[in-house]
Amino acid sequence: MLTVALGGLGVLAVGAVIGGELVDHGLLPGKSLLSEIDGACSVDDPHLTFAPLGPTVSGRFASRFRHRSVGYSIAYPPGFGPGDELPLVVMLHGEGGNHTNAVSGMSPAQLVAITRPGSKEHLATTVPTAIVTVDGGSGYWHPHPNDDPMGMVVDELIPLCRAKGLGRPNRGIGLMGISMGGYGAIAIAEHYPHLARAVAAISPAIWTSYDQARGVNAEAYSDANEFDAYDAVTHAGALTGCPVRVASGIDDPFHPGVAAFAAVAPAETTVLFSGGCHTSPFFLEQEPASIQFLSAHFSA
Repeated sequence: MLTVALGGLGVLAVGAVIGGELVDHGLLPGKSLLSEIDGACSVDDPHLTFAPLGPTVSGRFASRFRHRSVGYSIAYPPGFGPGDELPLVVMLHGEGGNHTNAVSGMSPAQLVAITRPGSKEHLATTVPTAIVTVDGGSGYWHPHPNDDPMGMVVDELIPLCRAKGLGRPNRGIGLMGISMGGYGAIAIAEHYPHLARAVAAISPAIWTSYDQARGVNAEAYSDANEFDAYDAVTHAGALTGCPVRVASGIDDPFHPGVAAFAAVAPAETTVLFSGGCHTSPFFLEQEPASIQFLSAHFSA
């Protein structure tokens, strides 16, 4: 199976595979299956329950930063809806995703409606929180010569939400993401350190070098200088004072990059390494704790 999967990649050793990204790009379809067979990807089922869901409002806007029409969805927590002032979580999707599938294994409305264990009424979030998802492309949420998803989030999406009463300075904004989106959440917080109250990154796709990133996803960085400018490890010190939660599986192919980030991240950063891979079950397991972490840092 590995011979077939690697047929056109003779220069790559199996030990150097970038796992989830290679699987996503169809270069190594057997990797995920082998990990599941040997149990490396097994995680606990979170057994989630939800309160009656709040409404979800979707729309589009013409982005001058991305030079295209961009879709977005805003999900409200139970008991709230358009016109209410709420804290806001900006949820960034992974590579190949969009605003419709940024959350793994559930909808954004379900994510902000998770109830406490044993309760079908009381929300697990400390403060009722809205969540917005948006189309970010495949450019790893940072500026490129003709596409700037980071600028879109900071200067278009967030002002749009604030005009609706969400994420205003007195309420708070959190950044959250999975895989490429987890990297993006960290990168945005590093370059706009006063924007977010807190950050939660699940299995962030942190590369250890430009050559590694380019070998798997040519859209990730335009050149080596761009990689250096937006490398999450290089700029980790900018997160000082910002509560950050990072969760990653020890069998995740991005583990070396996340470990490098953890080694230089500010002391207050919470980094959780546990069993799991770069797969949906791990993402789903970590989503409840991530949204709870963000909610706990919002003002009531």
